[in-house]
Amino acid sequence: MRIGIDFGTSYSAAGAVIDGNLQLIRFGDDRQFRTTVFFPLRMPDVTQFELTPELDDQVRALVAGAKRDQTQEQARVQRLREEAMKRPAHLRAEALALVPTARRQSDHEMHRAAVVAVRRQWATDEIRKAMDSGADVQNALYGDDAVKAYMASGSGHLVVSPKSMLGYKLEGNAREALLRIATQLLRHIRTTASAQLGADVRAAVMGRPVRFRSSMKEAGGVQALEILTDAAYAAGFDSVDFLEEPAAAAYGYHRAVAMPRRTLILDIGGGTTDIALANVGGPGAAPVIDGSWGDPVGGTDVDIELSMRGVMALFGKGVTPTAVHRYYEASTVHDLERQSRFQHASFKHVEAPYGERLEQLKLPGHTVRLNRAVERAKIGLSDEDQIEFELDYIEDGLRVRLDKERLHDAASPFLRHLGDLMRRARAELPYQPEVVYLTGGMSRSPYVPLAVREVFPGAEIVSGDASLGVVTGLAHAAAAGQGEAVMGT
Repeated sequence: MRIGIDFGTSYSAAGAVIDGNLQLIRFGDDRQFRTTVFFPLRMPDVTQFELTPELDDQVRALVAGAKRDQTQEQARVQRLREEAMKRPAHLRAEALALVPTARRQSDHEMHRAAVVAVRRQWATDEIRKAMDSGADVQNALYGDDAVKAYMASGSGHLVVSPKSMLGYKLEGNAREALLRIATQLLRHIRTTASAQLGADVRAAVMGRPVRFRSSMKEAGGVQALEILTDAAYAAGFDSVDFLEEPAAAAYGYHRAVAMPRRTLILDIGGGTTDIALANVGGPGAAPVIDGSWGDPVGGTDVDIELSMRGVMALFGKGVTPTAVHRYYEASTVHDLERQSRFQHASFKHVEAPYGERLEQLKLPGHTVRLNRAVERAKIGLSDEDQIEFELDYIEDGLRVRLDKERLHDAASPFLRHLGDLMRRARAELPYQPEVVYLTGGMSRSPYVPLAVREVFPGAEIVSGDASLGVVTGLAHAAAAGQGEAVMGT
């Protein structure tokens, strides 16, 4: 049994063609789920910490190192003092004022600090052991259930949009951790599909963007495909092929068009925007793909900008001297490194009420909760002029008000990227499209068709299924035996 898998930045879905009929896999009550997983790891109990002989050796080593450092620092300060005393009398006082003070710590203070450091490292190691052993993997939750469980528990490990990180330079054991997370998500898809289809699903055609989000250019895309391939095999698949997502959407649209049409497929997802040029429709079994283009921008970029431009002023952005990158770290929930940096930052020095608000935002689940509210507001502003939502988990009575003007301001960087991508594609097209077919979650936004008309004024605009256009095509491609890694322009 071969299925199609849309492993998306924001949402994932799967489907198969059985006896000529499309069957989309249901995840709970829906035909897709947020690409988010929660591992309810049991946190180490610090009260169980004991100074074993091995740990006591670590404490003694830290104390010895601290004493050496203190002796060296005192010697350095003494040298600086002696050099200052050699200065002419009129410069001596100024030179002495620049000599640092070397406070001498007692043996008790050094021992206490060493025990704290060893206890902290012990707790970190216990968490890593739990993750490495796969503890509570069987109890992992997915999609919105994962987010709700994480916010309710205040502990555990939540990973949002792992696809966004596949193409980035991964330090230390980050690659292995990301591989485990992708494996767990693909295993969830495979076992759910197997149960619903009544067959052991072992093969898949998986969608991929034309260009992955990456910090390593082409090497990032190669790494992303390697991780996804390894994760698929680890999840129980015997074979996996890839098909660019706009080409997959062309497969889905192809079956709905009676006569051949020169079509530009525009797939705008959460993390990437992709274009494919195809001859779609007519009697052929598959569309003919004549080119593809892509940029790693999408709906999550609009979410981040809407948060930055419409919400973060309530946390002191533009009001206090707090570095702007701290607000980006809070808003970028899919970037684990940025989230970690925000969690470890201290805002107790920031003036009231902003410091207290930022400290509250650091609590488990609060950045994700804010991100979800901003995303819902973005979607709601497609139909409404104004959206309000509460931030009572940050401060009683704190509210956010967003309007269409603010959304358009937040979307303007993305729209510039979209316009540049379409114009680049238009300059390289071997023929002009009769139709522009829109799919992907961001295609629902009213400003997207307006942007398309500016670049392709003579083309008919067709809005496909924003959520399921790609997975539908992947399911048909899987049934037709199609799928390969197609390199884009």
